[in-house]
Amino acid sequence: MQSVSSQQVQAQTGSKKSKLSSIGLQKRRESVTGISFVLPAVILLIIFLLLPFMLAVAFGFTKFNLLRPDQIKFIGFDNYVLLFQDKLFYKSLYNTLYFTIIVVPVQSAVALMLALLVNNRLKMRNVFRIAYFSPVITSMTVIAILWISLYNPNEGLINSALHALGIPKQPFLRSADQAMNSIIFMSVWQAAGYQMMIFLAGLQSIPKDLYEASAMDGANRLQQLKYITIPSLYNVIVFVLTITTIQAVKLFTQPYVMTNGGPENSTRTLALLIYQQGFQFRNAGYASAVSVIFFLLVVIISFSMKKFLKD
Repeated sequence: MQSVSSQQVQAQTGSKKSKLSSIGLQKRRESVTGISFVLPAVILLIIFLLLPFMLAVAFGFTKFNLLRPDQIKFIGFDNYVLLFQDKLFYKSLYNTLYFTIIVVPVQSAVALMLALLVNNRLKMRNVFRIAYFSPVITSMTVIAILWISLYNPNEGLINSALHALGIPKQPFLRSADQAMNSIIFMSVWQAAGYQMMIFLAGLQSIPKDLYEASAMDGANRLQQLKYITIPSLYNVIVFVLTITTIQAVKLFTQPYVMTNGGPENSTRTLALLIYQQGFQFRNAGYASAVSVIFFLLVVIISFSMKKFLKD
């Protein structure tokens, strides 16, 4: 009996070991499969994000002309000293922050209003959705060229309409006081449709019972917006504000195509300054230093927004 029970114990032990080994083998296979799926994304992230950032940090301490890559010279913090003494850098920083501070709340508010409009049961609401969203899928370069014609101080459609209303023609992009505001207006028109679709998805996820119950209690549309819609869309609003801010800080195409940073540097942004220093003036070392400061600015703004919106 003892030998039989001993054999049973050995058999059970061997069975457990076999099961454990098969479970371990299955977990290793799952780990290999997961790594094989993640590895391409990690490689691309390293090649196109991490490695360029590390090179930018390194080049920021050098005197580096793109036409003479064999004559790189280490100069320490000279680029950063020059940067913080450069009035053009501060002007570009101011323009970037001004654009961001104005366009983010305005564009988000316009997008929310458009979403509330097309969320109603209108007969042609699908047509309105397409009309509002179509500028988003159109090339920004094409739209910028179109608005250059619209802003033309002599023959532009906007000035023709203003003249018909008895309002003097405006210089728009040719005025240092109006150029950035003109770009802001065009940018809100172009991108609001994207945020509108995000808000629309959030609106359609709100239970209709809440509106029906509030209506029975005597709440009007404004009260429903304040106490039901806005609180229910809080996470969506945070997401929209975050992505809009990041896109606004990276402003490049509009001033590059429409004004090339002018007039009087009134539309020159940090992204445009980096491009011009690096590729037009071939001063890659200085452009890399500006890029590092630009990256730190984006990180600070992102974390500040996260903390502010969380509170």
